[in-house]
Amino acid sequence: MERYEWSRLSPLQLGRYAEYLVKMEFTLYGFDVYTAEVDDKGIDFVVRKEHQNDKGEIEYRYYDVQVKSVRGLNYIFFLKSKFLLRDNLLAAVPLFREGELPEIYLIPSTAWNQPNGLFVGRNYEGLKSKPEWGLSLSQKNLSLLALYKFDQVIGQL
Repeated sequence: MERYEWSRLSPLQLGRYAEYLVKMEFTLYGFDVYTAEVDDKGIDFVVRKEHQNDKGEIEYRYYDVQVKSVRGLNYIFFLKSKFLLRDNLLAAVPLFREGELPEIYLIPSTAWNQPNGLFVGRNYEGLKSKPEWGLSLSQKNLSLLALYKFDQVIGQL
């Protein structure tokens, strides 16, 4: 049995694993993590980071985090009705590939304000599907995604 055989996990198991993984990564970087008891607003948890302002006073920054796990390079999306683009909303995307440790990407929601091959917005006017912000994960878009590796983005928060 391989250790990183992600196909063994159900979608629910993988999603839960991803959420705990991201929470622990934030913890390793000194963030406090607060879990929502009910995820009905599209927020899986809130993180808080202490910092010192220009006057030397301690202040706190808070970020809402939505985790979306993905197996391999696929399309994932966030409903626009729950994922409202703002400065303190982050999408954490653990990418699971068979036989490998997951790679975690941390994307400020405001990235969708500048659509490109990776970041898309779909409204589906006149159709049954609800409007969404999409992330088109493909080999071609990996260079765009690399800008959002967790270790790089976390230092900017």
